[in-house]
Amino acid sequence: MAEPLELKKTLNLPKTDFPMKAGLPQNEPKQLEAWHGGNIYERILETRKGKPLFVLHDGPPYPTGEIHLGTGLNKILKDLVVKTKSMAGHYAPYVPGWDCHGLPIETQVEKELGGKGKVPPADFRKLCRQFALRYVEQHKKDFKRLGIFGRWNDPYLTMSHEYEATIAGAFLDFMEKGYVYRGRKPVYWCLYDSTALAEAEVEYEDHTSPSIWVKFGAVVGGRGEAPKIGADVSAVIWTTTPWTIPHNRALAFHPDFDYVVVETEKGALLLAADRVAALQAECGIKEARVRATFKGRDFDGTKFQHPFLPIQVPGILADYVTLDQGSGIVHTAPGHGADDFNSGQKYGLEIYAPLDDKGVYLEGLPEYKGKDVFTANPIIVKLLADRGALLGNHAYKHSYPHCWRCHNPVIFRATEQWFIKMDQAAHGKEKTLRQEALEEIHGVKWIPAWGEDRMYEMIEKRPDWCVSRQRFWGVPIIVFYCEGCGKRLEDFKALRHVVKWFEEEGADAWYKYSSEKLLPNGTTCSCGASKWRKENDILDVWFDSGSSNLSVLKGAEWPADVYLEGPDQYRGWFHSSLLVATGVRDGSPYRGVVTHGWTLDEQGRPMSKSLGNALYPIEICEKWGADLLRLWVGSVEYQADVKMSERVMTQLSEAYRKIRNTFRFALGNLGDFDPSRDSLPNEQLDEFDRWMLDRTAELVKKCREWYANYEFHRVYHAIHDYCVVDLSAFYFDVLKDRLYTKAPGNKSRRSAQTAVWRIGSALVRLAAPILVFTAEEIWKYLPKTPGEPESVHMTLFPEAEALACGIAKEAAEKWERLAQVRSAVLVALEQARASKIIGGGLEAKVHLHAGSEATALQKLLEEKQSLLPALFIVSQVKVHSSAIPGSVLAETLPGLTIKIDRADGAKCERCWNYSTHVGENARYPKVCERCSEALAEIESSQVGAAS
Repeated sequence: MAEPLELKKTLNLPKTDFPMKAGLPQNEPKQLEAWHGGNIYERILETRKGKPLFVLHDGPPYPTGEIHLGTGLNKILKDLVVKTKSMAGHYAPYVPGWDCHGLPIETQVEKELGGKGKVPPADFRKLCRQFALRYVEQHKKDFKRLGIFGRWNDPYLTMSHEYEATIAGAFLDFMEKGYVYRGRKPVYWCLYDSTALAEAEVEYEDHTSPSIWVKFGAVVGGRGEAPKIGADVSAVIWTTTPWTIPHNRALAFHPDFDYVVVETEKGALLLAADRVAALQAECGIKEARVRATFKGRDFDGTKFQHPFLPIQVPGILADYVTLDQGSGIVHTAPGHGADDFNSGQKYGLEIYAPLDDKGVYLEGLPEYKGKDVFTANPIIVKLLADRGALLGNHAYKHSYPHCWRCHNPVIFRATEQWFIKMDQAAHGKEKTLRQEALEEIHGVKWIPAWGEDRMYEMIEKRPDWCVSRQRFWGVPIIVFYCEGCGKRLEDFKALRHVVKWFEEEGADAWYKYSSEKLLPNGTTCSCGASKWRKENDILDVWFDSGSSNLSVLKGAEWPADVYLEGPDQYRGWFHSSLLVATGVRDGSPYRGVVTHGWTLDEQGRPMSKSLGNALYPIEICEKWGADLLRLWVGSVEYQADVKMSERVMTQLSEAYRKIRNTFRFALGNLGDFDPSRDSLPNEQLDEFDRWMLDRTAELVKKCREWYANYEFHRVYHAIHDYCVVDLSAFYFDVLKDRLYTKAPGNKSRRSAQTAVWRIGSALVRLAAPILVFTAEEIWKYLPKTPGEPESVHMTLFPEAEALACGIAKEAAEKWERLAQVRSAVLVALEQARASKIIGGGLEAKVHLHAGSEATALQKLLEEKQSLLPALFIVSQVKVHSSAIPGSVLAETLPGLTIKIDRADGAKCERCWNYSTHVGENARYPKVCERCSEALAEIESSQVGAAS
């Protein structure tokens, strides 16, 4: 007979080359190289050919500077959407894009040049293009580092020839449909950059302005009771923009408010009755005795003397007048405000704003003419004081619009601009652009749901869209004026000829060629002239990016299934895309919109370089790895603002370690497992294993639902908890004895391995969209069946139905109950350790009894008694039919009593369990009866293999 086996060598201890230490910062770049060298993105799409299409359309960031944490959050969220849809069985392309035109690029290039106007427009555009390309390449590299798959070798760029032609064509569509007009309206104007700004290009920052109270002397006249006011009365206005006083053309009253004349030490003053106390407080007026009361409507048409100009301005009525601030009488300068402008249109007032592009007065009194508006503020305040019209003046800190790029304060200025009319119906249609866009909003799924109301309100209240900019780096507005009579060319066939030039050479053709070259031969005006002057303005960059759906989404890809961006895009890309698509294609460009929050530091402050609290994605990758950053994105409720700090990353690294170790245990116990050879069918699995597979199937079902609803944080927490609580601390812990001590080919061990393999395969696929690098690493080590893809990202999510064993409900409930018993027993074991009754769990004998109030539990314990030692990881369990002397009542299970004693018998040198049968096997005198059986099975298999 052969020599007895060496006991230690007969144990199936875990063995795997899957490293315990992840080394993500060092190993992820190697995996990236392998992925992109092997065309992973293209291969994934190849495997999904013919599957249902799903399109996430990428909102284009500006290619300026390094990507920040907010950009990283955005791109990883998009990648989670695309990967989850792909693994759910969709053909899910991802085409990244960049918004390459506009002020951000121009500003950076001007900095590099050392100022504005240093080179001709064509050369300037070339430099802008080079700058944009430089950062596009840097961004590509950084986004790839985050494990994001996409069409990186062919992204969409708003400065590409095809895209620029699409933008120009879209503008001509709007023009041909009758939406476009040129008019003089107040728009946001940046004095530093000398250009109009869209609402989305304005940010509100703290600013200190002069707050002044000014008198306008009443001239007898008006309606109702107004003529009785008296010639000694002055109307009071309040403003924080003294520089607009020269351009005042009316005083606005609310028709329904009460107004009073009060006698004060500073004269008889007219203002809203509810604002007298504020006037006294801010202007130091001690007494204010009411002399007369009027309604606002009484002052419709009353004349008031301008404080320093030889003009009289009328009283007008307006519903936008409020009692929140000021005097209840609004200083109205139609050239410098939206409400003012609308009132000016209604009353036929002069739209007066004689400023140049730098905000310098071109007309006016010598005191301020030739000066810019902000320099003029104190001058005009002094002028008012000298004329006896200034009642009060103090510094006022408030939120004020600033240019989003140069961060200088902006003004409202009436200029000639190109607009898209919101309340105009296209030729042949009844509904206006606004009405059509509002209708489209209701057909979109908004996540969070408040997005619908936010977008509706913005479209409902927005003014006409100013689409012209006074810049060079963008798509020119294709408009020509006859040099003979000044008439605009309205031959759209001729205008679309220019679009063909853009398709071939890009928008640079506008600056490269003459009008006659760009237009078809023989293009003449009705006056007979054939010389044309080109428009100088370019299109708003939001029109550029809003046209992305027209340029990028081909055929069935339009409309996109989802847009995903931050909350600022309700006035930005979500907004402009909806208007462009509605105007050109009569529908919304998206079926769904998902919004994420802002990234904040631990104290809830926005991250910024100036505060020194910024964390950058690439820095995080270098310290912790991209998978840890992705884990953060997957763990947070991203629809709200999200916090990030080193402490957060340290906590996540611990969570990551636990997940990784769970997979490592699984891989370590599958080293000798070939699923094609060793896996067992469901009916041959142990009931405990079948129950855990059913529980895993439930997890799969829930995770797939959460992924479908973009609830990634639910998936992360469920996978984490399942790995840590259900597997590592429970199922895998219980399996150790079976996996380590049974003969390698033992049916019970193969049952455990089958379950571990199926659970591991399911979990790694569920985790793959979040932990892209780690999941790929696990997949390499996981045993596979023939034909399975080499990359986990080419696989599909597990199917809950295929994973489930269909264990009977009653049986599942029994195991749930036994798991509760186990928890109670573990508490008792810990107390026994503390009391020095036992050292470890295997030294224990557990006594159990469930009293008369828990007869079902008693019956269950008796039924499953043989399985309980393995479940509790103890040597012996005895279920008593009557009360146990010295037992303790379990706190969590009514009726259950537990007592812990030291185990009977001797310690088995192989499995370390205690047994009264140790020593009965003459060949292996130091092992228990279970190990004797395992050793006999091992020896038998070796004999069989040898023969």
